[in-house]
Amino acid sequence: MSLRPLPDREFVLTLSCPDRSGLVHAVTGFLVRHSGNIQESQQFDDRLQDRFFMRVHFDVSDPGTTLEDLRSGFAPVAEAYRITWQLRNAATPTRTLIMVSKFGHCLNDLLFRQRTGALGIEVPAIVSNHRDFAPLAESYGIPFHHVPVTPETKADAEARLLELVDRLDIDLVVLARYMQILSNDLCKQLEGRAINIHHSFLPSFKGARPYVQAHERGVKLVGATAHYVTPDLDEGPIIEQDVIRVNHAQSAESLVTLGRDVEAQVLARAVEWHSQSRVMINGHRTVVFR
Repeated sequence: MSLRPLPDREFVLTLSCPDRSGLVHAVTGFLVRHSGNIQESQQFDDRLQDRFFMRVHFDVSDPGTTLEDLRSGFAPVAEAYRITWQLRNAATPTRTLIMVSKFGHCLNDLLFRQRTGALGIEVPAIVSNHRDFAPLAESYGIPFHHVPVTPETKADAEARLLELVDRLDIDLVVLARYMQILSNDLCKQLEGRAINIHHSFLPSFKGARPYVQAHERGVKLVGATAHYVTPDLDEGPIIEQDVIRVNHAQSAESLVTLGRDVEAQVLARAVEWHSQSRVMINGHRTVVFR
């Protein structure tokens, strides 16, 4: 079992840039100059896009070195190699706002994992367009915000959500079976920091009661997809997917149960990887350093 990162001593650097020689040497040289010791390093060279991706988890032996020192030290390297980058304290939990409607399996799973230390997130708020899970939020001591949504109030509801995101310094918004379509403008404002979960079927079943439709068509696989939110409904860059096999003997109700289990597991993995800076967006795709 891996130990938790030491506060102020362990850091994660993620970067992407046009591919060119000397990149890894430049990064490792920066680490040497700042008493850095690499714990984990992963990289990917996308030759089709001519773009390089890298994630480095490292510790620093010099107790006087701060996160600000590291960021200042890396800035010249980033400028020289046209690097898009993030550098954060590995021990800092991701501040996560969770949104839910009337299906609470994903919400309950995320809260349990966070409470038991299996998920490195902090949840300052839960937002819902229904009141069903206010008691669950209360049991975890998390503020619950009921924000009803109608065609007439949608703009005000989204403005209130953004106000919460700004005021609570939210890093990540998770749509844990939140059954409202976000506006294009909101999707753009949350770009790269909002994750959604939805069922995955072959063939695809949309609209009401998808598991009943799937049962009627005799599907043999039930699955789920976690992806970043974009204005293209359910078509954002995919972070994680999974499936389980089913057969003719299973009822529509059992498909619902199995499907919810897969949804919870897939969403939890996506949130975990995002919170550990293991996911990088690459156009319409993602690079996931597992």
